[in-house]
Amino acid sequence: MKQFAIGLAVIGLMAGCASNTGSTAKAADSAMAASAVLAPKSGSTVQGSVKLVQQGDNRVAMAVDISGLPANGMFGFHVHEKGDCSSADGMSAGGHFNPTGQQHGNPVSGPHHAGDIPMLQSDANGKAVGSITLSGVTLTPGPTSLVGHALIVHAGKDDYVTQPTGNSGGRIACGVIVAN
Repeated sequence: MKQFAIGLAVIGLMAGCASNTGSTAKAADSAMAASAVLAPKSGSTVQGSVKLVQQGDNRVAMAVDISGLPANGMFGFHVHEKGDCSSADGMSAGGHFNPTGQQHGNPVSGPHHAGDIPMLQSDANGKAVGSITLSGVTLTPGPTSLVGHALIVHAGKDDYVTQPTGNSGGRIACGVIVAN
């Protein structure tokens, strides 16, 4: 199965916003933004940050910078229903964020949870850095808003088939998405 992953090169989400001029810069400055700081869970050393920017009515761009992952691996990455990272194993974040009642699936093709995100792919140093645009979600208030929900990095690959989680293993990092 062809799988899409957040790769090793930054596509330029933040650099693109910084280079805007004139009226375009004003529009970028007024865009809704949010962020999450990921902290280790389940005894891992995984940590990082995610910056999110609203793009249009139902799209959110994410810039990811995560370290401490096992080298050269792929890892499930999801928005979860609760904004709670208090438990040592990340289970306090609940299940996948799924306000529209979809089956778990590949976020780049076919039906999927609103919280399904392409997998993270780490480099030889255990870093995953990149960006992706998610469809069908927002940062503005409403049922599909990501704000107030937790981002979870899982210990294994997402098979995009197993219901309702993708069989991606334990939760090794967690961070709550907060509006900026």
